[in-house]
Amino acid sequence: MAALHAFLTADFLGTATWLWLVFLGIVLALLVFDLGVLHRDQHEIEMRESLLLYGGYFSVGVLFGVWVWFELGAQSALEFYTGFLIEQSLSMDNVFVMAMIFGFFAIPRRYQHRVLFWGILGVVVLRAIMIGLGSALVKEFDWILYVFGAFLLFTGVKMLFAREESHPDLAQNPVLKFVRRHIRVTDDLHGAHFFVRLKQAGQSKPLLYATPLFLALVLIELADLVFAVDSVPAIFAITQDPFIVYTSNIFAILGLRALYFALAALMHRFVYLKYALALVLIFIGGKIFLHGLIGKIPPVLSLGVTFGLLAGGVILSLLKTRDRPARSTGDLRKDG
Repeated sequence: MAALHAFLTADFLGTATWLWLVFLGIVLALLVFDLGVLHRDQHEIEMRESLLLYGGYFSVGVLFGVWVWFELGAQSALEFYTGFLIEQSLSMDNVFVMAMIFGFFAIPRRYQHRVLFWGILGVVVLRAIMIGLGSALVKEFDWILYVFGAFLLFTGVKMLFAREESHPDLAQNPVLKFVRRHIRVTDDLHGAHFFVRLKQAGQSKPLLYATPLFLALVLIELADLVFAVDSVPAIFAITQDPFIVYTSNIFAILGLRALYFALAALMHRFVYLKYALALVLIFIGGKIFLHGLIGKIPPVLSLGVTFGLLAGGVILSLLKTRDRPARSTGDLRKDG
């Protein structure tokens, strides 16, 4: 019993092991309930279900922040909520990219949740690696935060003045080309399967083939990795606590994936969101350099400014585009 107590209270990346285990238990329970109960059968997720699912994930994230408040204090909780908000906001562009990927491979809506669900498992692992490396760098080299700050300032200014970009040609994606060269791929969907065994003419036995569902999963994981390059340094600029950085990341991504089906058809309406996100990145990057001049900016102020900028961008966007009709995933495919 003493050994178990020692293990649970032992420090892991600055936080007691039992807090990490509680977090991982919550995430595992959510994923099991999502796939094993709510989506045991493959069906098309409509906007109402998407919003309800997001509401559930969002509520769990908010309650987790309350628990962090009681266990680690008000500052940690405010940093969690700020990271939670920033990650959800910065990942919204990823929704549009995911919609393009599904459109490119003509993945029916009833199978899209399966791809997003298994993609979350990849996110849990990849974000852990990125945040672990980032935490080690920050701990070893204090000046790396200024590199993060400069990167965020540069990214924010670039986003603020960037022209509208054309949609990427997914057929020319080097990762997709690599996968097609090194494994057998079928162009046909085979239900909800990522891999199938097929026997082609001239073959003595069935061979394993990847399906378009697997290719979509690979590109969505790649897209998340690219977007994480912005979001992870942004949260490290708020707090250097690996527990707060990681948990806020994962809860935000869980909610955003649930919200995908409601957001995909509405992303064209968020015309000012890009500028709001750019200002958030500039504010967060600037905080790092201001820290040396005026001291640490209170977490409640960071949360308030971040929320205000994002809420302003969303409200202005919805008012500007209130007469525009919704678009379908098929429309996104035609534009690509």
